[in-house]
Amino acid sequence: MTKDKKKKISMTTRIFIGLIGGIITGIILHYFVPAGQIRDDIIIEGAFYMVGSGFMRLLQMLVVPLVFFSLSTGALSMGDTASLGKIGVKTVLFYLFTTASAVAIALGLSLIIKPGMGMDLSTVAQADVSIADAPSAKDTLLDIIPTNPIAALAEGNMLQIILFALLVGVICASMPEKLATISRLLNEGNDLMMKMTTMVMKVAPFGVFALVARTFSQLGFETFGPMLKYMGAVIGGLGLHVVFTYIPLLVIFTRLNPFKFFKKILPVITFAFSSASSGATIPITLASMDDAGVPRKVSAFTIPLGATINMDGTAIMQGCAVIFMSYAYQIPLEFSDFLTVILTATLASVGTAAIPGVGLVTLSMVLVSVGLPVEGIAMIMGIDRILDMARTAVNVTGDAVVTLIAAKTEGLLDIDQYNSTEKAEVSEEF
Repeated sequence: MTKDKKKKISMTTRIFIGLIGGIITGIILHYFVPAGQIRDDIIIEGAFYMVGSGFMRLLQMLVVPLVFFSLSTGALSMGDTASLGKIGVKTVLFYLFTTASAVAIALGLSLIIKPGMGMDLSTVAQADVSIADAPSAKDTLLDIIPTNPIAALAEGNMLQIILFALLVGVICASMPEKLATISRLLNEGNDLMMKMTTMVMKVAPFGVFALVARTFSQLGFETFGPMLKYMGAVIGGLGLHVVFTYIPLLVIFTRLNPFKFFKKILPVITFAFSSASSGATIPITLASMDDAGVPRKVSAFTIPLGATINMDGTAIMQGCAVIFMSYAYQIPLEFSDFLTVILTATLASVGTAAIPGVGLVTLSMVLVSVGLPVEGIAMIMGIDRILDMARTAVNVTGDAVVTLIAAKTEGLLDIDQYNSTEKAEVSEEF
C-alpha cells in the first residue's frame, strides 16, 4: 500500500503530470478561450506568471550557496585521493575529461540539429538580457580569478565562485585539524542546501505547470517540434558520447574487448535506467567491477567518486539546453560563450549532488554564465525527467570505463577474470 502510494506521488510522475497538464491547459487557453482580461491578465499574466516566476526565483535562490557548498565539500572529500596516489589523480582527470568531451559533443550536435529553431520565446521571457561584446580569451581566463570572493558570491559570478569554493575545499582537506570547524561548517552548509533543494523541488510540478501553461497559451502547437528536436539532440549526444568517448578510451588505454565490457556492466546499465539514480546503482556497479576483475580497493574509491563528480549525461543535457535556449530566445552565442559553457558545465558537474532536480539548478547557473534567460528551464523540466533514465545509464557507464582504465594502467586488473564468463567473488576490501 505504501509502495503504491509512493509510486503515485513520485517526483518524476508529478512533474510529468505538471508538464502534460500545463501543455493541455495552455493549448485550451490559446485556441478555445477568447482573449480578454480574464484569460490574459488574471490567468496567464496573473496566476501563471506569479506561480511560475516564484518557482524560478526559488531555483535562482539556491544556485550560489548550493554551488559553493557542494564544490567546497566535494574538494574537501577529494583530499582522500592522496591515499591512492596516482589512481586518485588519474581518476579525477579522466572524469573531468569525459565531462568536457560530453559538453563539446552536445554543443556540436545541437548546432547541427538546431533544437529551439522555429520557436520565439523572446516575448515570453521576463529576464532583461543584454549581450555585451565578447571578451578576449585572456580576459575570460583572468576573470575566473576573483579579486573579491564575497563580491563574487553576492553578484553570482559563477566561475569565480567555483574557483574560490575549490580552493577552500582543498585547503581545508590539507589542514584537517586546524580547519576542522570550517570543514564541519562546510559539510553542514552542504546538508542544509541539499535539504532546501529537496524542499524547493517539491513545488516543481506546480511551477512547471504554470510556466508551461503560460508558454503554450501564448505560442500554441508551434513549440512541439523544437521540443522533440531537443529530445533528439540529448539522446543523440548520449549515444555519440558512448561511441566516440567511452569506447575509444577503453580500447586505447586498456586494449580490452568493449563487447565484453558492456556484457559485464549490462546489469548496471539496466538498473541505472530503471532507477534513474547513480547513487542507488553503486552497489551493483561495485559487484560488476568485481566481476570485471577490478580490485575492490580501486572500485570502492572510483565508483562513489564517479557517482558524485562524473555527470556526463547532465553535462550533455546542459550543452543541448544552452543551444535550445539560444535559438528559442533568438540570442546568438559567440565562440567564447561555447568555451564558457564547456568550462562551467564541467566544473559544475563536480558539485552536482545525487538528488532529483539539482541538474536543473546547475543548468540555471550555466545559462546565466552566457546571458541566457532561465525561464526556458520550464520547457526543459518535463522532458528532462523523461530523459533522466538514459542520462543515468550513461553516467554509470562512464564510471565503469574510468574505473577499468585506472585499474588496468596501474597493473591491478585481473585480465583472466575480465575475460571469464563466471562471476567473481568480492575482491580485496578497500
